[in-house]
Amino acid sequence: MLLSDIAIIDEDLRYREHAYVGIADGVIAYIGEQPPADAQRFGEVYGGRGKLALPALYNAHAHAPMTLLRGFAENLPLDRWLNEKCWPFEAKMTPEDIYWGTLLACAEMARYGVVSMSDMYYDTPERARAVGEAGLKANLCEGLIAFEPKPYAEYPICAQMEQYARELHGSYDGRVLIDYNIHAEYTSNEQVCRDIVDILRENGLRLHLHLSETRKEVEECRERHAGLSPVEYFEAIGAFDVPCTAAHCVWLSEDDRVILDRKGVFVANNPVSNMKLGSGFAPIPDMLARGMNVCLGSDGMASNNNHDLFSDMYVMGLIYKGSALDPAVVEPGQVLRAATRTGALSQGRADCGLMKEGMRADICVLDTTGPQWCPLTQPLYNVVFSGDGADVVLTLCDGAVVYRDGQWPTLDLERIRAEVQGRAQRIISEL
Repeated sequence: MLLSDIAIIDEDLRYREHAYVGIADGVIAYIGEQPPADAQRFGEVYGGRGKLALPALYNAHAHAPMTLLRGFAENLPLDRWLNEKCWPFEAKMTPEDIYWGTLLACAEMARYGVVSMSDMYYDTPERARAVGEAGLKANLCEGLIAFEPKPYAEYPICAQMEQYARELHGSYDGRVLIDYNIHAEYTSNEQVCRDIVDILRENGLRLHLHLSETRKEVEECRERHAGLSPVEYFEAIGAFDVPCTAAHCVWLSEDDRVILDRKGVFVANNPVSNMKLGSGFAPIPDMLARGMNVCLGSDGMASNNNHDLFSDMYVMGLIYKGSALDPAVVEPGQVLRAATRTGALSQGRADCGLMKEGMRADICVLDTTGPQWCPLTQPLYNVVFSGDGADVVLTLCDGAVVYRDGQWPTLDLERIRAEVQGRAQRIISEL
């Protein structure tokens, strides 16, 4: 495809009009102010007048199959939300339920310009199948809850993860990657965590965990571990010596922030979920000022309700101005970088997340002819504060169309909706 005469947000987050973007073999092969001399080799010419192309979005923390729980677990704090609603519901979910729930999440993400997610859940082969069929990308980890004080090798998930890493890591032309998981400090034991870190040191894969999401979590961790915060605890067992994405990071001390910064941990900010569950506000302005790796996640649909990462960008760009009483904190460029390049890097996808020649052609195109886009005085502000996911008209993943003008070429949306609706109703009836 050749995006013709289109506005773009380039690798330096600059707005450029009348650009040409040539895509070949899944890669951005050309960006210029004039049509390429060999334009015919790119195939279809996509008219770009009134449109804006930018890097597609990367969801750094998701629980995709929780689309089935949308609207089910509401108005509860995290511990009750988990124990009274989510875990009883999830205990009734079958692998097929998880497959269909993931397909719905993929459809929703593609609709809103998201091409990749870091997904923490169960039945990894079914989620991989759904992501592969949808044409998207994902870093998948199998959720680990390990209350029993025994070695990781004695848990069935240990052998499962070895198989998943062997058979699924790099599958679907490299679009599906396997990460390891520690759900959280409060759902695991120290021996298991140390065992997982040792495995990751050997196999080079990544770690995905929940960290310091609530004040209660931090206080109870200090009681269990001789005054250590969750950050200090995980540092002590070496969890940050391997590539790590830590979701939430709401309740952080100064010492915690120094540790995460020094270790290069990717902080997956989930501003909508954090507010909806009453967990609080992550200290994002301070993290950004330190130059920390801040990316953006939706969390699951029981604590966010939609996968429109543009709405999460809007919230991220807005709430910290109010909580910090400073209208200058968290600029739109920082928000967009979190949702694109830093998100891609958190997944180990170094060739993604930039509008740049040689990068993978993960691109979303927005229709900017709506009244909310006029005037384009400062386009990055329009992207974060004026537009939304409904403006996405084209989503490309590795150069392939996964959403275009209300159509999903890889998915049967009507069947997916019917399957998810029926399966959610069945599970609720069994509770």
